[in-house]
Amino acid sequence: MSLLLDTHIYLWWLDSQLSREAHRLILESPDVFISAASLWEVGIKVSIGKLSVDLEAVASVEADGFQELPISVAHARYAASLPLHHRDPFDRMLVAQARLEGLTLVTADKRLSDYGGALHLVKR
Repeated sequence: MSLLLDTHIYLWWLDSQLSREAHRLILESPDVFISAASLWEVGIKVSIGKLSVDLEAVASVEADGFQELPISVAHARYAASLPLHHRDPFDRMLVAQARLEGLTLVTADKRLSDYGGALHLVKR
């Protein structure tokens, strides 16, 4: 099963704050992706003072063996067409990317289950 980590899961991975179950799931996956949307979200939150992290560490996706997932026009169009179950545009983009790329979205956000599709809910 190929995975797309949502922003919180990726940050928790970097801080070694994931549950054993989530950590094992990520390690055993053949492909793990981090969306450009997550890096964008982190950058915005750092710039407005809502988050304090090392942006260089966050941006070094490949150093953890993960793959970067760029945002395409198709992703943007699909995200815009999603119902407003969740108002966070970054999370909506991750849902769109996971669906279009055939990835399982790993998240702790139960509200994303309203979108259906391949979703793996984990605890911190």
